[in-house]
Amino acid sequence: MSKYREEYDSRSNKLIPERDQEYTPVIEAIGLGITFGGLPAVDDFNLTVGRTEICGLIGPNGAGKTTVFNLLTKVYTPTKGKILPDGKDTRNMNTSQVNQAGIARTFQNIRLFKNLTVLENVLIGAHNHIAYNMASAICRTPAYWSEEKKARERAMELLSIFEMQDHAQEQAGSLPYGAQRRLEIVRALATQPRLLLLDEPAAGMNPSETAELMENIHKIRDTFQIAIMLIEHDMGLVMGICEGIAVLNFGKIIAKGTPEQIRSNPVVIEAYLGKKREA
Repeated sequence: MSKYREEYDSRSNKLIPERDQEYTPVIEAIGLGITFGGLPAVDDFNLTVGRTEICGLIGPNGAGKTTVFNLLTKVYTPTKGKILPDGKDTRNMNTSQVNQAGIARTFQNIRLFKNLTVLENVLIGAHNHIAYNMASAICRTPAYWSEEKKARERAMELLSIFEMQDHAQEQAGSLPYGAQRRLEIVRALATQPRLLLLDEPAAGMNPSETAELMENIHKIRDTFQIAIMLIEHDMGLVMGICEGIAVLNFGKIIAKGTPEQIRSNPVVIEAYLGKKREA
């Protein structure tokens, strides 16, 4: 487990691996907040993620975790605060531009194109990085075919990393549940992210699939040298794989630290289990 050092400044406390501290954070959220109907769903959310960090965002149901992911990817526009991937403000970006800026995600409920093939799903993820224009596509120019070939080769390479190349021509919807989860991650990787957001990736998985997922998350970080941030209720997975953890409750971060620190934090225990009544 990488060592951490707490660094404080006027905006937030940063807790990132030592190996990443010489580099610009892959993302910073500063004073982030959003209200729905006048009620704050997320408020004063501050987080810094190192460039090769595996970190977790946890909290009770309804704490606002998926809302945070929706804010980071501009599905929702923040009411206040800043989002800085690689130091660039996303204020005027849309969801597609945020993806091009290096943030990709999966969803709590699988969102594959189930009637398309496995390969076609991955190619859709790669479309932002295909360098031909509409005229080339209509006229089927050599540049079009060259880019299409590169994209297919890249897609097959990604599938082979996760041992899915033999399923390339199968319909995505025909895959077992665990393989569909894996395919969604591969499609996100096809966008060439620097930060991969995983929303409850172990949901519905059995213990053996969860163990495989943990191996794959490490493989992704080590192979692509990117950061991974996950929302997860499986505490065995979170404590076993995350280097840093932030705990959210009622839209606010109530604790940050290493798994050991979070596991023994009385504020976190109270948020999950409730305050013990006095006799």
